[in-house]
Amino acid sequence: MTDFPSPPPVPASRQFVLGGHLRLSVLTTAEETDGRHDLSDITLPGDSGTPLHLHTAYEERVFVLSGSLTVWAGPDTFTLRSGDFFTIPMNTPHTLKAGPEGARSLTITSPGRFAELIARSGTPAHLATPQTEWDMELFQALTEEFGDVILGPPGATPASLEGR
Repeated sequence: MTDFPSPPPVPASRQFVLGGHLRLSVLTTAEETDGRHDLSDITLPGDSGTPLHLHTAYEERVFVLSGSLTVWAGPDTFTLRSGDFFTIPMNTPHTLKAGPEGARSLTITSPGRFAELIARSGTPAHLATPQTEWDMELFQALTEEFGDVILGPPGATPASLEGR
């Protein structure tokens, strides 16, 4: 049997954090795929979640590598575990929450948009400290530029939109 070398590590220039909320490594950029998609390795700490939001310019595909991730997408709710895959269509209100042990997932957006959003709004991981905060004002401005719509805070679900 041949021993193949390990792949090179993800360069520091492709690793970002949003405060203590999210760690992301850009594996493939939209520029590298002529805009077709991007691919990110994302780690969420235990019990952390995203704001309720939707994407008007891309769809999101999530493949869980470890831990668990509950996804509320439109009327559906699923808990994804290691090996599970889920597609969130464009214009679908959704939110995600890591289980108590946290979650690590591969996320593909098509066309590629999300990795650039995090690269532009996040802090380079090598510069982050435990006190690094998420710049919500910058993030909000960039989400609007990217066609994302924040519908509610972390913890809100699509069901909370009923009757609005």
